[in-house]
Amino acid sequence: MELRNTELSEFTALIASPAPAPGGGGASAAAAAIGIALGDMVGELTVGKKKYKDVEEEIKALMEKAQSLRIRLLELVDEDGTNFEPLSRAYGIPKDDPGRDAELERCLKLAVSAPLEIFDICCEALEILHSFAVKGSKLVISDAATGAAICRGALCGAAVNVKVNTKLMKDRAYAEELNAHIDKQLPECCKLADEVFNLVYSTF
Repeated sequence: MELRNTELSEFTALIASPAPAPGGGGASAAAAAIGIALGDMVGELTVGKKKYKDVEEEIKALMEKAQSLRIRLLELVDEDGTNFEPLSRAYGIPKDDPGRDAELERCLKLAVSAPLEIFDICCEALEILHSFAVKGSKLVISDAATGAAICRGALCGAAVNVKVNTKLMKDRAYAEELNAHIDKQLPECCKLADEVFNLVYSTF
C-alpha cells in the first residue's frame, strides 16, 4: 500500500495503530509536504499580480523548487516505512544468533536514510518559505509562516528519528558523522523557522 495515496483519515489511523509504519519519520515527511505546499500556495497567489511583477520570475522559480520538494517528501513517506520494516524484523532475531549484530547494523543504516533526507529537505524548505514570506503577496504570507511552523516541527521530528537510529549503531564513526550534521543544522534551521514565523507574525 502506498501510504502517500491513502486518505488522510486512514493515514492518521495507521499512525495511531500498533503498525510499525507510518511512524515519526513518515509523519514528519507528510507534515513537511504540507508545509512546503503552503509556500507554493503563496507563490500561486502572487504570480500575475501587478504589484509583484518585479519578483514574478523569482517566485516562479521558488514554486518549481517547492513543488519538487513536496513530491519528494511524499515519496519519503513510503520510503521511511519500507526502510523501517527490515529493522523491526531484525529486532526479533535471537540475541544468541551470531549474525544478529551485523544484520541490525545494516538495517539501522537503512532505516536512518529517510529521516536524514527528510531533515535536509526541511532545511531547504525553510529557506524557500523565508523567500515566500519576504517576497510573496502580503495577503497570504500568513501561509508562509504556517508552512514554516509546520516544517519546523517536521525538522525536529526527522532529527530525533535520525538520533534514535544512530544511538544503536556499532559503527560509531558513521553515527557521529550523522549526529554532528544534525546537531549543527538543527539549531540553525529552527532559528530560521522562527525568523520566518516572527517576520510575518509581527506584521499583524
